[in-house]
Order: sequence, then C-alpha cells, then structure tokens
Amino acid sequence: MDFTPTQEQAAAQGLAARIFGDLATHERLTAAGGDSDPELWKALCAAGLLEAVEETGLLGLVLLAEEQGRTTAQVPFTASAVYGLLAVARHGTDEQRARLLPGLRDGTTVVTGAFPDTGRIRAAETGPDGGGLLTGTVDRVPWLRDATHVLLPDQDAALWLVPLSAAAGRPPSDGAVPGASPPPVTGAPSDPAPLSDPAPPAVTVTPVELTAPWAAGRLVLDGAPGERLGAAGADGAAGAVVRASVLAAARIAFAGLQAGVCSGSLARAVAHTTVREQFGRPLATRQAVQLRAADAYMDTEAIRVTAYEAAWRHDRALPAQEHALTAAWWASEAGKRVVHSGQHLHGGMGADLDHPVHRHFLWGRQLDAYLGCGTELLAELGDLLAKGEPS
Repeated sequence: MDFTPTQEQAAAQGLAARIFGDLATHERLTAAGGDSDPELWKALCAAGLLEAVEETGLLGLVLLAEEQGRTTAQVPFTASAVYGLLAVARHGTDEQRARLLPGLRDGTTVVTGAFPDTGRIRAAETGPDGGGLLTGTVDRVPWLRDATHVLLPDQDAALWLVPLSAAAGRPPSDGAVPGASPPPVTGAPSDPAPLSDPAPPAVTVTPVELTAPWAAGRLVLDGAPGERLGAAGADGAAGAVVRASVLAAARIAFAGLQAGVCSGSLARAVAHTTVREQFGRPLATRQAVQLRAADAYMDTEAIRVTAYEAAWRHDRALPAQEHALTAAWWASEAGKRVVHSGQHLHGGMGADLDHPVHRHFLWGRQLDAYLGCGTELLAELGDLLAKGEPS
C-alpha cells in the first residue's frame, strides 16, 4: 500500500487548504451561527474542488475532508461529495449519471445522507422505471437544510434519492444562507430547487439543532416520490451491496473529516501551550502537557492512517467494509479523546464557548455520535468477523 497522494490529490488538497484557511475564519464561523457559509461554498465550487473528487477518488475526498475538518468549515462539502457525487458516479445508472453529475460537480445539486435503522423508511415501487413512494421519519439529518436531495435506504436496504423542496433544501451556492430559521416546510413551493423536479407535497423538513452547527433538519416523508439509486428492479441482495458500499465510503470520508478536526484542535493546543506561561515557563515545557499532547498526536495519526488505508482499498475495489469500520472506530473513540485533550490543554480558556477550540470540541463529539459510537461499531465489526464474510 502506498498512501502517498498523487500530484492531482496533493494539488487539490493544497488548494482546499488555502480556500478553507482564507474563508473559514473564526469571525466568519461565528457570524454564520448554525448555518452554512454561502460564500465559502461558492468559492469551493468555483475552484472545481467538488469535480476534483470524482477524479481523485475517495482518498482524494479524505484529504479534502481533512482540510474542512481542520477549520470546521460550515459547508456540506464532505456530505455531498460522498452521498452524492461518489455514490451516483459509482452506483447510478447511465441516465442518472448524465442527469445528476453535472449539478453535483458544480454544487447546484447538494445531496445529504440519512441512514436510520433498517425499516424506518418504507418504499413502494410505482413502476419499472425505478420510481417509488417513500414514507417514514428521520429525526436528525445533517446538512438537510442545505440539500436539494437526500439519499436514504428503505426497508430492504435499497437506496433512494428523494428531491426536497426549494424552501427546505437550497444549495448554498444560490447565494442564500440555507436553513436560516424558516418555518417548517410542507407542500409544493413556488420556487423549485435547481436541477430537480418540483418538490413533492409529501416532504416536510423542520430545522433542528445538533451538537455541531451542521444545518440539520428533521425529515418526514409521507408518500414522497423518489428514484432508486442504480438499476431498477434489482433484487434485495444487490440493493444491500450498494447500501454497504455507500455506507462504508461515508464512514471513511467522515473519519477523514474527524482527522482534520483533531489536527486543528491539537494545533491550537500546541500554539496555546507554547506561548502561555506558568511560573515563568511555557506550559509546553511541562512533562504532563507534553505527554497529553503526544497521546493526542498518536490518536490523530491512527485516525488518519486507518482512513487512508480504507479509502485506498475502496478506490481499488478491494474489500473495505472491515477497514471502514476500523477507521470509523478510531475516529469515534480516539477523536473523542483528542478534542477533550485540546480543550483541557487550553485550561480555563477551553471552557469558553466563544473560543475557537470549543468549535473543534463540538465537531469531534458530533462526529463521534454520527459515526455510530465506538461500542456500536465494534459490535458491527465483530458480527462481520464472526460471519467470516470477505468485506
């Protein structure tokens, strides 16, 4: 295995680092509150970074997600890239790719993912063309207020793309700040979402707050039209394979995001302890501080290398489900330790809700919950290993 980034991947990561560093500043993030930053989204799309993900693969996305996490940039970049661009490119039909990929590349179509427990969403196919009607509720969907579409599994684990109303899902690139506290949206809107059919009246999106400011919402479907991702009429086993592949890719991508969050938190802690003095000496000279920072560094590197390995295998169509779970476990368990350490190393300042390091703490805890929590991931990995199935 060689995790050395290609020239294209390194160039894309460097460009992403500059854009995120210039625009995802503490002041801009504070002003955005719980919403996404439309100007940052426009800059990322104009730079072609979403399109670059299609060329550089999941490992390329992990590198870009690191840069997003390092600055805790409030845009649906990682979500739309993995649930939309990579999912459609890898599993969509020729017609779906031709219709959806242009908007996913330029950011006018934004996809988020909702993977609740199997059975929460019920789908009834309406014909041989892959269409269907979906019913069910997902209480918390990150970036839902930014999205034009949501990807979610039905009772048989088949994946469906459901278009959202323009008022409930509007890509940040349209210049509006999405989800900035509109009332719950129900019914057909007068302003349809870009590159999507007029939204069905059976979709309701209600804004909700998460630990991290991820423009989340509660999704209620009541006979909402959707289209199956991939070939229509595929059997349940084929649908389950597609779901497992997309879920593994999402876990890997968000593990990369967590690696960036941890790197940012640790960098702030190192900068603080280097200049902060106690009894005439910088805090960084204290052995306890050095050991705590060293442990956080090793945890961060463990998240990074397991995410790189899993992404590398996924890009080469090698079995990667076990590796995705391993990366997700490290991101959940080690990520939690790192962001706690970053906050503790700031002393009393780390408890200040307005301090930049607190944002990394919130993102780290949110990713811990979003990835499934360590014990749940270990149980799933144990079941997979016990079955002896290649993954």
